Amino acid sequence: MAGGVLGVPGAAIQELRAGGFILLPLVGAPIAEEALKPLGVYLLLARWPRLLHGRLHTAFLAACGGLSFAVIEGLVYVNVYVSDPPGWFVTYRFTVPLAMHTLASFIVGVGIGPGLLAWVRDGSPLPKSTRNLYIAAMVLHGVFNAVALALSLSGVFPDVD
Repeated sequence: MAGGVLGVPGAAIQELRAGGFILLPLVGAPIAEEALKPLGVYLLLARWPRLLHGRLHTAFLAACGGLSFAVIEGLVYVNVYVSDPPGWFVTYRFTVPLAMHTLASFIVGVGIGPGLLAWVRDGSPLPKSTRNLYIAAMVLHGVFNAVALALSLSGVFPDVD
């Protein structure tokens, strides 16, 4: 869950660096967030790899990082970004984005393993499955953000201030 917590400032820094450019939610956020949400799992892999009991367990732990990130992000949206949010917005922020962040982190987690650690430590080739799963999670996140942006711009999601 530490990765989810640490992913929030990472995403904020990325947003500030990009200056709020329209591509940020479609490209920048998915790149930064999908890399940062499983930070706790990376730590386990590097320091205590015996605590990771296979791919499914690793993916589950990464999903916990995604879930914690999504809860914090939801709290920021409904308590900071939007003053007096309507009920539909609160419901939305604590359902669909939570599912997307959790699933995307699970996908990344499936690719976290000894091959990733070897790539970091000695420059071994990055396993194709690790790369492909990370890309899949980024695409999922980017498509989700594009749909949410399109729904907002088209008026399906009413403006919230």
